[in-house]
Amino acid sequence: MIEIKQSKLSKGEFNRGVFATCDIPKGVIFHEAPVLPYPEEEHKHIEQTALADYVFEFGVNHSAVLLGYGSLFNHSYEPNASYDLNFDQLTVDFYAYTDIKAGDEILINYNGEEDCMDPLWFMEDAAKSE
Repeated sequence: MIEIKQSKLSKGEFNRGVFATCDIPKGVIFHEAPVLPYPEEEHKHIEQTALADYVFEFGVNHSAVLLGYGSLFNHSYEPNASYDLNFDQLTVDFYAYTDIKAGDEILINYNGEEDCMDPLWFMEDAAKSE
């Protein structure tokens, strides 16, 4: 249902994205990414690695490393997919927010809510360094 290919949205050496291999109707769960949660106080160690930009908040006091394709979805303020944290199954479940056509890149809003237009952490970091 999904595959990893080169994305036109990403630049540099990390230019992968997740793409639909078939039509995915709105509301269909297409990926359940297992998670490795860790306590928030351990995040300071993760921030010193490349993983810092790939982890998700997982509840109030935890973050998580997502397995599968979970950390490879690119961002859009007009996403065609969304995700829910599934604490019972220890997964992050990705579903079609809109109808997704075969060949389309699957995009999520990194803010966690489809219509949230808040600046992203890496945009804020870039603005501070200018």
